[in-house]
Amino acid sequence: MEKPYVIGIDIGGTNTVFGVVDARGTILHSGSIKTGRYEDLNDYVAALADAMQGVIEKAGGKDQIRGIGVGAPNGNYFTGNIDFAANLPWRGRIPLAQLISDKTGIPVTLTNDANAAAIGEMTYGAAKGMKDFIVITLGTGVGSGIVAGGNLVYGHDGFAGELGHTIIRRENGRQCGCGRRGCLEAYTSAIGVARTASELLITRTEYSQLRELNPESITSKDVYEAAVKGDKLSIEIFEKTGWMLGEAFADFIAFSSPEAIILFGGLTKAGDLLMEPVRRSMEKNVLKVFEGKTKLLFSQLKESDAAVLGASALGWEVKE
Repeated sequence: MEKPYVIGIDIGGTNTVFGVVDARGTILHSGSIKTGRYEDLNDYVAALADAMQGVIEKAGGKDQIRGIGVGAPNGNYFTGNIDFAANLPWRGRIPLAQLISDKTGIPVTLTNDANAAAIGEMTYGAAKGMKDFIVITLGTGVGSGIVAGGNLVYGHDGFAGELGHTIIRRENGRQCGCGRRGCLEAYTSAIGVARTASELLITRTEYSQLRELNPESITSKDVYEAAVKGDKLSIEIFEKTGWMLGEAFADFIAFSSPEAIILFGGLTKAGDLLMEPVRRSMEKNVLKVFEGKTKLLFSQLKESDAAVLGASALGWEVKE
């Protein structure tokens, strides 16, 4: 009899969250540990395996688990390694898939977190039934997962799909965390939105609710809350952010002609404040042959569950 469950693990710099998932995408049992608490990698793997044992037992034991999928920063699908992740406690190249498999006795597949989101969307969410689409994750950074012909685009080395680090502003571009200037991420991530707010508050003089806040600690959430209350400057910030995303999406469409571009992550809570300028900009800038062919969608995965579901979808790839 086929094993009915998989486990999804989402590894972040602060928390590692995991859950047992069935074929319908229902998280049956879940748990978490603090990633940053474990400076020693072996201590982390041992703590994770120990914590997962509880949910494995609730699911009926190891024999009920088909596989484990892991989504992690800088995760490489081909090697099962995490390579030089800046926001994790361990340096260098980490053979995490092998370490977790050795500790649990369950096959493990690993990829980066944005690719995991794309696989989750295809398995359980808005991209179900689609073979060509792009998932854009709008959070602290801007990640992407590209699916073409039903397959995730990994490239020859496992790291393809860094659309957040395509250059959107060639002249006088903002410094990006990657070391380059003008990257999409520097403008359209949650941090990018906050940077736009800080810049406009310095260069403009009109009243804004944001002026009542410390300009050095403004967040994208502050900008959203002010925009919802009708603050004109905050609405303009989302307009600028959405316009840049739309410009970039027009280029992405020329690359892979996706059926849909699906937006995922914390910044999507802005809803139409973000989506409407994205749509206008994309339609204005897209090549004529592609006009009206690509849908813009929000993720259908519940945000609190999405990362675990995305990772868990990798678990079904294990051959019985």
